[in-house]
Amino acid sequence: MSDIEIARAATAQPIQEIADKVGIPADAVRQYGQTKAKIDPDFIESLSDRPDGKLILVTAITPTPAGEGKTTTSVGLNDGLNRIGKQSVVCLREPSLGPCFGMKGGAAGGGYAQVIPMEDINLHFTGDFHAIGSAHNLLSAMIDNHIYWGNETALDARRIAWKRVVDMNDRALRSIANSLGGPGNGFPREDGFDITVASEVMAIFCLSDNLKDLQQRLNRIIVGYTRDRKPITAEQMNAPGAMAVLLNDAIAPNLVQTLENNPAFIHGGPFANIAHGCNSVIATKTALKLSDYVVTEAGFGADLGAEKFFDIKCRSAGLEPDAAVIVATIRALKMHGGVELGNLGEENVEAVAAGCSNLARHIRNVKSFGVPVVVAINRFSADTDAEVARVREVAEASGVTAIDCTHWANGGAGTEALAQHVVEMTDTQKSQFTPLYDSDMPLWDKMRTIATQIYGADDIIADKKVRDQIDQFQESGFGNLPICVAKTQYSFSTDPNLKGAPSGHVVPIREVRLSAGAGFLVFVCGEIMTMPGLPRVPAADKIHIDDDGLIQGLF
Repeated sequence: MSDIEIARAATAQPIQEIADKVGIPADAVRQYGQTKAKIDPDFIESLSDRPDGKLILVTAITPTPAGEGKTTTSVGLNDGLNRIGKQSVVCLREPSLGPCFGMKGGAAGGGYAQVIPMEDINLHFTGDFHAIGSAHNLLSAMIDNHIYWGNETALDARRIAWKRVVDMNDRALRSIANSLGGPGNGFPREDGFDITVASEVMAIFCLSDNLKDLQQRLNRIIVGYTRDRKPITAEQMNAPGAMAVLLNDAIAPNLVQTLENNPAFIHGGPFANIAHGCNSVIATKTALKLSDYVVTEAGFGADLGAEKFFDIKCRSAGLEPDAAVIVATIRALKMHGGVELGNLGEENVEAVAAGCSNLARHIRNVKSFGVPVVVAINRFSADTDAEVARVREVAEASGVTAIDCTHWANGGAGTEALAQHVVEMTDTQKSQFTPLYDSDMPLWDKMRTIATQIYGADDIIADKKVRDQIDQFQESGFGNLPICVAKTQYSFSTDPNLKGAPSGHVVPIREVRLSAGAGFLVFVCGEIMTMPGLPRVPAADKIHIDDDGLIQGLF
């Protein structure tokens, strides 16, 4: 059966029954129909004195078009932990409408390791993304209105750094001219749109501890600069109060369930390249107070996703992960070993061995944060025993265990061995989590540390304009912020065609963007698209409602 057929065949429990499993009372459950709900923030505040459960990160090797299955593995591991008698909650990001109707379709796991109701989750869900987009665009409107009515802050219209957003892939909106049509429409200027998941409001939303923290972060957003380069903030536009009102309901985390009726929080969804690519801090911290284990994921491979999870999210929120799972597939390792996409079904132990250089580096990198590691082999029917054995050998040589997982086909039963190992590992190996770099390290040195220790690069480079920009941020009091690297997800290097574990390369810094509200600096190291376009044949071509009223083509 297809993913959507499997999901529709499942028997969902009423959401209050799911809440009961982790002790959430009915008066703290804001129901959105029978199978999804938001959890009241006042109840969340009441949990502050409870001890935390154990935090398990699911990350992966460098992604390829063959796919690795981080979300599917996260859901499968959560179900596996519950099957062996542990109370576990999975925390995931909300999918964006853009990719759903663009290239990849839905994003709610797959096979028998899914979260439901999957159509709702992949479409409008509880309206969080609409609220975030509305809050972002309210600030955009107030900026132009501020200029129209006298511009008391002397904001230079040529130096406005705040675009508009929409949660859809639309290349026509990347660069636009607004305020055309005469004096009554304002002052014409160049503008543009990003996709909602690239909004700084989204990053702020996912890093905030509560509504008060959210508003304080919104205050710090830098919307642009005066002619003499003085920063102008959202607070000076008098916007954050109204923005917070729009986000007041959205900030409550969303509770749904897996196919095996285990609790799942799905909340927030920042881009994994231009931002930190993790679900909300509020959802993660809430789950930690309610369960023995929390399984969460970070976007892309461990070089981007895990590094940002550790150095940005954990640092900002004071989280201490207890273990990490690195997901690998035989077919993706073959691609890293030089096999073309069309030949992945053929056994090729030599290519797997070559591709394991990528896995070995990710293992080394994650272990360098002081976190115990296990490899989950997301196994497919075409994988041979010889290929899997080679992966186990590489993992063992790196000091970790590799475990076969068949959760796509078997659900939680396919991850019981992984779940048992995670429990044993966290019981016997105390995490010594330490971020990669100290907050007081100079910005240039932070970026060099990431490039050399995580990417295998020899050095970083930047032209004088970028170096001067970094120096200015350092001198302006932003030197203590962490670095959020924006580069291709398809390679350790900035060249997406360099597979495996390239070394000896140099990482160029093209520009630096300040996300003062989110609390990080984005170092752009390559071509990064913040407003994707639709492919020649978008997923939207096949999405429709059939004669029975069922959505087709989304998965």
